[in-house]
Formats: sequence, structure tokens, C-alpha cells
Amino acid sequence: MDSVAYTMRVSGLVQGVGFRWSTKMVADELGVRGNVANQADGSVVIHALATPTVMAKFKKAIKDSPTPYGRVSSYEETPIQPLPSYDSFDVIA
Repeated sequence: MDSVAYTMRVSGLVQGVGFRWSTKMVADELGVRGNVANQADGSVVIHALATPTVMAKFKKAIKDSPTPYGRVSSYEETPIQPLPSYDSFDVIA
């Protein structure tokens, strides 16, 4: 099945609450590849590659906040073309 890729930017209570590591756990469970990183403005950026079905589940988990301590108040996504080639899902410091 073909894959899709997105850059997602989330804002809210998303730093200092385990958001990146919880995102990695969800990505690993679903088989999503890519990375997640904190941004200087307090947001988190995620680059994700997966099948459309898996991506829909991943997006929902991100919008709902993968950690119970976080809260997503803003979510933006942009498709990535051409598709990147990620081997795993990484947390970027």
C-alpha cells in the first residue's frame, strides 16, 4: 500500500510533559516512521510517514495528545512531497 507523509505542528501544553516520548511510543506501536522535535516557540514538530489508514490513527492520537499530561490547542499539517525515507521514528533533542 502506498504511504503518505506529513509535517505536523502542535501547540499547547506539549513541552515538558513527555509529549515527544509518548509520540514515539504511539508511532512505534502503529509502525509510523519519522521524527519529533521541540521548537523554540514552545510547539512540537512531527514528520511522519505511514500508510493512509495508519496515518489517520496516528493523527487522531496526536490531536488527542499522546500523553495524559499534555493538551493540544492547535494542530496544523502539511503534506510532504516527495516522500521522505525514514527507517524508524526518532526523538530529536
